[in-house]
Amino acid sequence: MPRDYYETLGVPRNATEKDIRAAYRRLARQYHPDVNPGDKTAEARFKEINEAYQVLSNADHRDKYDQFGANWRHAGAGAPGGPGGPNGDPFIWFGQGARRGGRRGPQDDAFADAGVGGIGDLFGGLFGSRRGGRATTQDVFRMEPQNVPVTVRLEEAYTGTRRVVEIPGDPFAGVEGRRLEVRIPAGVDTGSKVHIAAPAAGGSGAVDVNLVITVEPHPVLKRLGDDLEVQVEVPLATAMLGGEAQVPTLKGTRLALKLPPETQNGRTFRLKGQGMPRLKVSDQAPSGDLLATVKVVLPTDLTRDEQAFFEQMRHRRGG
Repeated sequence: MPRDYYETLGVPRNATEKDIRAAYRRLARQYHPDVNPGDKTAEARFKEINEAYQVLSNADHRDKYDQFGANWRHAGAGAPGGPGGPNGDPFIWFGQGARRGGRRGPQDDAFADAGVGGIGDLFGGLFGSRRGGRATTQDVFRMEPQNVPVTVRLEEAYTGTRRVVEIPGDPFAGVEGRRLEVRIPAGVDTGSKVHIAAPAAGGSGAVDVNLVITVEPHPVLKRLGDDLEVQVEVPLATAMLGGEAQVPTLKGTRLALKLPPETQNGRTFRLKGQGMPRLKVSDQAPSGDLLATVKVVLPTDLTRDEQAFFEQMRHRRGG
């Protein structure tokens, strides 16, 4: 009995079309003859995967398969062999050139029974081509950029920076992995993806890469989207009488913040344009703001005169 199609693709019977397509793409790449030249076991597995996908990716065929199992082809067939052709082959469309007298390439000869003309036909028939014609190996991999994790400090996210990263290779195109210096633009945040087209070794083609950014937390400033937040310690006397407080920034400098008399603990002042650069172009200001929150610091180790002063204040204010 033929192997169960769901088992062949490694998906449950309630798998979605997306699940089936993802499983097929993964397995087809793993077992494709271009990747396993001369491996008869891989060749047979590839044919099974292709057959399972052609059935489960077609809603009508899948419904019949779910009802009738291995005999689905003959369910309601109006002609010998059921749908597809005189031999009941529902996959003939996938290899028209090989089956109907068209020009045959080396892979057509080797895999005509599977209805596949090679890796370009395999992924071209499923995903299309960037140039509107037959998909190539480069097309396949450019459609799915490789993710490369990159970690930066908040200061580097503020100014932009450069990193040397390991770019994955492309086994189908014979491209080896390599080290490449890349630019991280100002304004990136955790989860940001910076897309680059890394030139392949030898200067032929490119490998698409997404730099997936993680921004480390800062010990003093906290990021809130495009804004920054910082707590500013203010002596009690300055908060009561007014004065200046020093606000740290990611530039390494400090801004003088003028406090009015009787500034309350927890009050927040917004310093316009002193936050993170905005990564995306918009109608907003190019940078967020810096939110400085006052943290009043109470005096300790009071002298006798200071204690007397506060006793007098408490008495006068009805404390």
